[in-house]
Amino acid sequence: MDLNILFEDKYVLAVKKPQSIPVQSDKTNDEDLMLQVKKYLREKSSHEEPYLGLIHRIDRPVGGVVVFAKNKFANSELSEQIRTNSIKKEYMVVVCGKPIKDEDILEDYMKKLITINMSKITSSDDKNAKLARLKYNTIETLEDKEYGLLSLVKVELYTGRHHQIRLQLSNNMMPIWGDNKYNKVFVKKKEFTNIALWSYKYVFKHPKTKVDIITESVPEDIYPFNLFKEILK
Repeated sequence: MDLNILFEDKYVLAVKKPQSIPVQSDKTNDEDLMLQVKKYLREKSSHEEPYLGLIHRIDRPVGGVVVFAKNKFANSELSEQIRTNSIKKEYMVVVCGKPIKDEDILEDYMKKLITINMSKITSSDDKNAKLARLKYNTIETLEDKEYGLLSLVKVELYTGRHHQIRLQLSNNMMPIWGDNKYNKVFVKKKEFTNIALWSYKYVFKHPKTKVDIITESVPEDIYPFNLFKEILK
């Protein structure tokens, strides 16, 4: 796997993760992104083992921006930005159907179901629940011959809960195309499909200079994103 580097200096490295590649090693032992990034950094540093800190994760079937820290100082600074919700995270999503509202802010309480690697909507009274909040904007809706109405939606993520975008959109009648956990159409399908969820933009303050760093990755030319190709240029 060749790395697609979006930004790099001595503090931070941002790369474009392909779909189907895990960010970290998992029980499949498939090639993972962190391993490839470490190989890349080792080749640049001949005398010492490079430091690599993972700042945020995206699910295996999701593609797009992933940011790493290249030293402990950067890791600490960026982790603090995550803790204070000062990092801006935007995603491009293709959902089945047309959203009832063109734009809205969704707030739910949700909890992770560890045994089945899913999450569920619950209530604020649930002691294991955490507040999940996002904003979405509908960019375009079109008719697809096989799947009917599909909509391209931009999501700004305010919190980072397990499967948050997937669950909240599905719970609001906007299941994501290709989602075999929260979209009933794809749960029934036997063949594998990549989910139409893409980490599009990640904006953070540089750990040293405090200048805003904007990292972007447009979805690849694959179905169903390529139905909206003109908009995503």
